[in-house]
Amino acid sequence: MHVSRVIVALTGALGIIGLLVLPADAQAPAVRSDAVPITQPLRVLGARDGLFIGTAVDMTALNNEPTYNARVASEFNSVTPENVMKWQVVEPTQGVLDFSQADQLVAFARANHQRVRGHTLVWHNQLPNWLTTGVANGTITPTQLRDILRQHIMDEVGHFKGKVAQWDVVNEALNEDGTLRNTIWLQNLGPGYIADAFRWAHQADPRAKLFYNDFNLDNLSPKSDAAFALVQSLRSQGVHVDGVGDQGHLAVQFPSPGTMQENLKRFSDAGFQVEITEADARMVLPADATKLDAAAEAYRVMLDACLLTRRCTGFTVWGFTDLHSWVPGTFSGQGAADILDANYQPKPAYNALRTELVLAHGERDR
Repeated sequence: MHVSRVIVALTGALGIIGLLVLPADAQAPAVRSDAVPITQPLRVLGARDGLFIGTAVDMTALNNEPTYNARVASEFNSVTPENVMKWQVVEPTQGVLDFSQADQLVAFARANHQRVRGHTLVWHNQLPNWLTTGVANGTITPTQLRDILRQHIMDEVGHFKGKVAQWDVVNEALNEDGTLRNTIWLQNLGPGYIADAFRWAHQADPRAKLFYNDFNLDNLSPKSDAAFALVQSLRSQGVHVDGVGDQGHLAVQFPSPGTMQENLKRFSDAGFQVEITEADARMVLPADATKLDAAAEAYRVMLDACLLTRRCTGFTVWGFTDLHSWVPGTFSGQGAADILDANYQPKPAYNALRTELVLAHGERDR
């Protein structure tokens, strides 16, 4: 998850696009051929055409709020931990691993027949204090840092081997101009840390699908060009990379991503899976009918781009209720980014997703 500075329109309906083509994901949910009414939950509607519909999960809410828990179970067939698989949480003290909260989510997913996306192995944020302090004061050398990173990936991916279907291996490594972000990893390990991370993750669980994940990959742009070049380069080196996650953090006060489907298609055509991994559509508060309709259009744009892309295998929202949204704490004066309101009532965005899934059924040839 990250801040996005671009995207989605207040006006200009996308309309319903009728020509859809098949996804190609060996992990896709079983396709249902029977008619399903529009009153069915998102997971049922998506599964009919092999599309996972997912959400990021707040573990505090999952464990303490029955309504939240029930909606995660009923609406989604894929879950992503919002925070509890991040390094800061799983190893707060060096050498002391704590997967307890993440284990709870995996158990919940298994009980509710849901896929798990692991998020995230290598990022420049939410790192444990012992790591960042050690690098800053020189008590952790670059050689030691590489060994520590390898051990972290082997520990976490190995712990969840066979239980996590996909990993966001490297998260947000690119700047907007397509250059590599100047992170703790680039500064100390050089650009080869990206290939190393994928190699180690594949070694730890050869069956897990491995993704590069970033924001502002929605359009054809220098950043998405760089992401495309990055994953192609990794594959040319023999590095196992399965897919690319386009986070999809949109905002109704900015222009729409007009080349999103074209961008996803080039990854798909090159043999990569693609997924929308962190979808939302924020607005300047207070919300009104016009802004809520614009947010619905934002979600439509993203879902349609996925439905029209052969290897787009999942559509995940970054939280589903405004009661538990990361947006107000990050963007002052903004919010209402999710598909349900703070009372768990459907917003136009929820209805838009459900309608698109109903209309698309049967058009994605398999």
